[in-house]
Amino acid sequence: MIHLVPVLASATAMQMTQAAIAHAEAQGWKIAVAIVDPSGVALATCRMDAVTPPISDYALDKAYTAATMRCSTAAYFERMDGSPSLRLGLANRDRVLVWGGGLPILHDGIVVGGIGISGAQDFEDIACCQAALLAVGLATPR
Repeated sequence: MIHLVPVLASATAMQMTQAAIAHAEAQGWKIAVAIVDPSGVALATCRMDAVTPPISDYALDKAYTAATMRCSTAAYFERMDGSPSLRLGLANRDRVLVWGGGLPILHDGIVVGGIGISGAQDFEDIACCQAALLAVGLATPR
């Protein structure tokens, strides 16, 4: 049996990136944005002027984590924080980042990608993610 998984269109990823940047600009925040497909491969990235280069990597890692773990980075932190063995094991993994600011992108309950934003405070990064999702008519995960 073949299972087809829908993915996010690159044009939608670009639209989400622009919406996140616009939201950050309106608030006076400086961020980097990354949108990935369900397997964590980048579809769109952007770093605002004056944002240091490592922030882009953090955004990409947040998006990767949200897409591949199928939950927000904040929720994944809560799960990891409750288990010493999980916390120790994941501390040695590349690309898994549990700072707030990564959300899975859901369509009809299926993960079609992930969005990661970094550069502002965690709750501000999350607000930018939510603005990006709402801009393209997608619900924000809880």
